[in-house]
Amino acid sequence: MKYILAIESSCDDTSCAIIDSNFCVLSNVIASQEVHKSYGGVVPELASRAHQQNIIPVVDKALKDAKISKKELSAVAFTRGPGLMGSLLVGVSFAKSFARALNIPLIDVNHLEAHVLAHFIKDTPEQKVPQFPFLCLLVSGGNTQIILLESPRKMKVIGQTIDDAAGETIDKAAKILSLPYPGGPHIDRLAKEGKPVLAFSQSNIKDYDYSFSGLKTSILYTLRDKLKENPNYIEENLKDIACSVQKAVVDSLLKKFEKAIKDLKIKTIAVAGGVSANSELRARLQQLGDKYGCEVFIPKFSYTTDNAAMVAVAGLFKYMDNDFADLSLTAYAR
Repeated sequence: MKYILAIESSCDDTSCAIIDSNFCVLSNVIASQEVHKSYGGVVPELASRAHQQNIIPVVDKALKDAKISKKELSAVAFTRGPGLMGSLLVGVSFAKSFARALNIPLIDVNHLEAHVLAHFIKDTPEQKVPQFPFLCLLVSGGNTQIILLESPRKMKVIGQTIDDAAGETIDKAAKILSLPYPGGPHIDRLAKEGKPVLAFSQSNIKDYDYSFSGLKTSILYTLRDKLKENPNYIEENLKDIACSVQKAVVDSLLKKFEKAIKDLKIKTIAVAGGVSANSELRARLQQLGDKYGCEVFIPKFSYTTDNAAMVAVAGLFKYMDNDFADLSLTAYAR
C-alpha cells in the first residue's frame, strides 16, 4: 500500500492529509486562523505567521490520526499555487524539507486542480466518483471557472471570470451588510428566510465566460439608493437582501453552466470550491441535473473549503504517472 502525505497552505487554513493508494482518506487535519475575523478579511502577513506556528502540529496530528509512521510515506504532495505567496512559501518549504529528510518524491499540485479532483476523495473504498468526461463548475472566493475534464490529468478551462469571482461578490455584499467574515455562510443562512425582492443588473458576456464586477456595483448602488429613502433599510430587510444577492449570483453561475451542458451534451456534472457549500447552488445544480438527465456530484461540506485531502488526491494521480517535482521549484501566487 502506498501513502501520500499532502500539505495545503494557500490561504489561511493550514492542512495536512494522508490518503492511501485506493484514494481513501486516512486523516485530514485543518487548523483555521481566527485572527482574520476582526479585520474583515485575510491579512497575508498574519496568515503566513500562523502557518509557521501550525504546520508541525498539524502534520504530527495527521500522522497520528492515520496511524502510520512517516517512514511508511511514499511521497509528499503540496500546494504550489495559486494563493498568497507568504502562505504558500511556508507549505512549500516544509514539504521540500520533509521529502528530502525522508528521501521520498516531492509532488507539486495546482490548488484549483485539487479543488476539482476533490470528487475523487473516498471515505470508503466503494464510494462512487465521476466518470470522464465531466463538467465542473469551480466557484471560490478568488476563482470562477467552468472546466471540462477528459481525464484526471487533462483539464480544459472553457469559461472563467474576466474580472471578479462569485465568492468575492458574495463576500463584498456581506461586508456592505455588516455581516461577519467570512460572509458566505451568513448570506446563505439569512437567504433561507428571505425573498428575492431586489433585482440586480447582470453582465452579459459571450460564450461561457463570467463577469461579476457589474453585479457588485449594482448591489452597492441599489442599497445606497434604498438607504437614502430609508436609513434603516438594510436592518429592516436584511433577509430579503441576502436572498436577492444569493439568487443573483447563482442565476449568473448556472446560466453559463447550463449553456455548456447543452452545447457539449455532457451527462456528468459537478461543482467544487468554497462556494459549492452554498445551499441554493447545491439545490439548483441538482435541479439542473434532473432537467438534462445528468449525474450530479456535489462534494461533502468538509471538502468544499481548502483542505489537504484534495491536494493528496491530485498528488496521487501525479504519483501514478511518476510526475515528480524538483527541489528547485518555487511557489507561484497567480
